[in-house]
Amino acid sequence: MKSEQLYAAATRENAEKRAALAPEIIESWRNFSRTVFKAGALPEKTKQLIAVAVAHVTQCPYCIHSHTETALRKGASKEEIMEAVWVAAEMKAGAAYAHSALAMDEMEAAEKK
Repeated sequence: MKSEQLYAAATRENAEKRAALAPEIIESWRNFSRTVFKAGALPEKTKQLIAVAVAHVTQCPYCIHSHTETALRKGASKEEIMEAVWVAAEMKAGAAYAHSALAMDEMEAAEKK
């Protein structure tokens, strides 16, 4: 890994090494992934837009790269991808705000002590 690089490069060699360490599990994972992302009640493009949004919430740089690239290949526009990212940002911020109720409870409990 280069010193200026925060995350290791996602290389075929690295993927093959990891797969060799757990071949049965990686094959199950790959089958699961292929099944999840194939068209069903939701089209593939929509599933990739969901994945882009979730990748931003989970903050996985590899997922952001991969699913953004795939969303474009599946026909998503740059505007659709950016809207998905904004939905993710709102949900993440909304969750932080909603959980402030826990802080409020704690502050009120501390006042009663």
